[in-house]
Amino acid sequence: MIKEYRKKPVVVEAVQFLGNLDTIKKFIADDEVYDVVMFDEFGNPELITIYTFEGDHIVRIGDWIIRGIKGEYYPCKPDIFAMTYEEV
Repeated sequence: MIKEYRKKPVVVEAVQFLGNLDTIKKFIADDEVYDVVMFDEFGNPELITIYTFEGDHIVRIGDWIIRGIKGEYYPCKPDIFAMTYEEV
């Protein structure tokens, strides 16, 4: 028998990566959790890697970085973020 389940409402903290490395550094206080891997021609960060429990994940401009309920970080694409989360 197949059952349906609803995700429990959980409030998370998140920040959108827009090249705003200072904001990301404040959000992720542990420098070992992320790394800048690509800069544009002006020296602005445009690609970072987040080290998660499931392995390394690439975060591109426009992606969101979410702090989960256990303090873990993971990226989320903007369209999925918009469908899943709303500001409280």
